[in-house]
Amino acid sequence: MIKFLDIQKITGSFEPQLSETIGRVVNRGWYLLGEEVTAFEREYAAYIGVRHCIGVANGLDALRLIFRGWIEMGVVSEGDEVIVPANTYIASILAITDNRLKPVLVEPDMTTYNLDLSLVEQHITPRTKAIMVVHLYGRACWSEELEQMAKKYKLRIIEDNAQAAGAGWSCTLTESAPPGLAGKRTGSLGDAAGNSFYPGKNLGALGDAGAVTTNDDELATIVRALANYGSSRKYVFDYQGLNSRLDEIQAAALRVKLHRLDEDNCRRRRIARYYHENISNPSIMLPEASEADGIEKNHGHVYHLFVIRHAERDRLQRYLTENGIQTLIHYPIPPHKQLAYREWNGLVFPLTEQIHREVLSLPISQVMEDEEAAIVTEAINKFR
Repeated sequence: MIKFLDIQKITGSFEPQLSETIGRVVNRGWYLLGEEVTAFEREYAAYIGVRHCIGVANGLDALRLIFRGWIEMGVVSEGDEVIVPANTYIASILAITDNRLKPVLVEPDMTTYNLDLSLVEQHITPRTKAIMVVHLYGRACWSEELEQMAKKYKLRIIEDNAQAAGAGWSCTLTESAPPGLAGKRTGSLGDAAGNSFYPGKNLGALGDAGAVTTNDDELATIVRALANYGSSRKYVFDYQGLNSRLDEIQAAALRVKLHRLDEDNCRRRRIARYYHENISNPSIMLPEASEADGIEKNHGHVYHLFVIRHAERDRLQRYLTENGIQTLIHYPIPPHKQLAYREWNGLVFPLTEQIHREVLSLPISQVMEDEEAAIVTEAINKFR
C-alpha cells in the first residue's frame, strides 16, 4: 500500500536528533512557556519574516485569537463582516463565527481553488472589516490589487496559513545552495496570520500546535496575553482569555524540523513536477502549474496537497484503493452544506460545490519515493 502520508517515516527521517531533543526537554523538567517555545518563536518569526510569532495550541486557535485581539483593539466588533473563501476547511469560518462576526462567503478561482480575488470588491459593504485569504493546499493566494483594495476600504487582511508553511509570493528559488528566497513568505503578507503545525502539515509537530505571526506590536502583545488566560503577568488578568499555549516538547520538535523545511518543500515540488509531466489521462484535471520558472524553482506552491479532479471522483478513489494507493478527499462537504451552519444549507455556490464533488488528493510528501510516484501515475493513466 502506498500511504497517502507516511507520518511515521517522516518522523523517522529526523532521528536521532528528534528523540535526543525531546529527551533534553523531558530531562530539563520545564514543559510550558520555557526556552524551547521562546527559541522557536524567534526562529519561526525570522523564517517567515515578521517581528512577532506567538506559539499557541493549534491553527484554529491562532485564527480565533487574531480576531479576539482585533476586538480588544476596537478594530472589529460583533456583527462585522469578514470576507472568506467558500471553498475552504471549516476552521477558517469557525474562527470568524466564534467571535460573533459574520462570514461573507466568496467563490473560488477554478484554476487555483483559492479565493477569487477579482470577486472580493463586489462583496464589500460598510460592515466589512477584514478579508481572510486561505493559502489552500499550499498555494499562495495574494495580489497587489488585494493590497490596494484593503488600503482603499481600510480593511485588515488575515491569512489562514495552515497549509502553506514556506510558501511565498513573487519569489523564486535561486540557483545557490541552500535555497534563498526573493520575495515574502506567506504568514507575513497580511496584517496577521494563523499558522498550523498539525502533524500532517509540511512543518508538523508531534501533536496539535500553532502560531500567530504578525508585524503588529499591539496585536502581538494582546494575543500573547489572551492565549494565556488573558494574563500578561502571573495572576493578573487583563482580558477574558483562554488557555492556548504551545508546549515545550512541540516547540523543540518544530525547531528540529524547521531547519529542513525548505529542503522538504523542494522535494514535494519535485514529486508534483513528476505528476504534472507524466499524468496523461485526459479525464483527469491537474492543478494549475503555470509558474514561469518551473515548479521546482517557484516558492508560490509548497504542495501540502496535490489535488486532482475527476467527474467520477468516488469511482476513481475506489479504483486507486483497489490498486494499493491511498488517497483522501479535501474536502467532501463544503462549509455551507454542513449541519454546523444549517442556516446556510440553502445557499448555492456552484463552483465550490463542484470542487467538493470532484477533488481527490494524491499521495505526496518529502519522503515519497520516485518509484511510488511512478506507480501512482501509471495507475491513474490506466483508469477508464
